Amino acid sequence: MRTPNFLLAAIAACALLSGCMTAGVGDRSLGRGLDDATAGSQVKMRLMAADNAGFGGVDVAVANGAMLLSGAVPSQEHRSAAELIARTAGNVHTIYNELQVGPRNGFSQNASDSLIASRIRARLAASGDVTSINVSIEVFQGNVYLLGTAHSDQELRRAAEIASIVPGVARVVSFMRLTNPGPSYAQAAPSPEYRGEGEPAPLSAAPY
Repeated sequence: MRTPNFLLAAIAACALLSGCMTAGVGDRSLGRGLDDATAGSQVKMRLMAADNAGFGGVDVAVANGAMLLSGAVPSQEHRSAAELIARTAGNVHTIYNELQVGPRNGFSQNASDSLIASRIRARLAASGDVTSINVSIEVFQGNVYLLGTAHSDQELRRAAEIASIVPGVARVVSFMRLTNPGPSYAQAAPSPEYRGEGEPAPLSAAPY
């Protein structure tokens, strides 16, 4: 069977080393911020070069060496190829592949997701419990993904809790890490719970 061009491109991308730069924010050093921006730019460009249409619905976020792939792809093969391409990025120690196989968002859903992200950002900024500048927020079809760092287990938990009560949120997945890891939120967090109108969205956490 003929190998799809985007899979060949994903394999070829493993040999590439290139990138661009931007500044760091929050607790990230300038160097770490540059590394994160370079990794994200590398992967996005390689995805577009491999299959602009197939990977056009993929969002790439990087914080402190952890990369999140979110959005939609047309097939399981695209999902696997996107992760393969992501692994070609330098200075990335963890890949979180949250890509869904299915149609891309339309204008209405994109607007809804953007509004959810803005509301979460505003609530985090207004909270005295969370350093919002250290939190990256990605939303796809009401599913919220938090990436970044916190100074305590309580801050990790509060960031997810604040996001969970924003209208329109279906689920919150926290990939945040402690700046000085002790017992982790992922180890302490309950299994996903809460569902229903006016109640917090389900919370879940990834292992660190």
